[in-house]
Amino acid sequence: MQATDILSSEHRVIENVIASLEAGASRLENGQIIRPGFFIEATDFIKGFADGCHHLKEEGVLFTAMQAHGMPIQGGPIAVMLAEHEQGRAFTRGLRTAAEALERGDQSARQAIIDNARGYATLLRAHIMKEDNILFPMADKVIPPDQHEQVYLDFERVEHEDTGEGVHEKYLALAERLAEEVQE
Repeated sequence: MQATDILSSEHRVIENVIASLEAGASRLENGQIIRPGFFIEATDFIKGFADGCHHLKEEGVLFTAMQAHGMPIQGGPIAVMLAEHEQGRAFTRGLRTAAEALERGDQSARQAIIDNARGYATLLRAHIMKEDNILFPMADKVIPPDQHEQVYLDFERVEHEDTGEGVHEKYLALAERLAEEVQE
């Protein structure tokens, strides 16, 4: 298994949370009841899994390995991915701030929740498509075959040492709970 296969499989989990987030935003827009905590928990997932685990593997391991083998960080595809990671973080901060305001009773925060949830979803769907179809195949080619095992081992280190034992599983369970909540 290539290390990029791990990232692609994590993309499927992130896409499921994006779908849940979109469903929650639609419910909110249609005046249906959805607890503000749903959106707060979605930002917990984004910050802990999408950013804290997944992006940590990309930024701290994969992009570094690609750079070591001739792929520039600035002005190329990696720079675009890094910029989009920052845009995603901005949408996540906006979503959390608005959800916390709604939780305190500020009904005017509803639109900010909808806008940030949909902005994040739109950004991440396109971002994931670019990584799966362009960047990851580039990584598989630029990183020499004998180095792929090291990238894989570094991913394991990130998952088990840097983010903590059991954290990955905690976020997978949260993704399932978010999906179940909007399916009701």
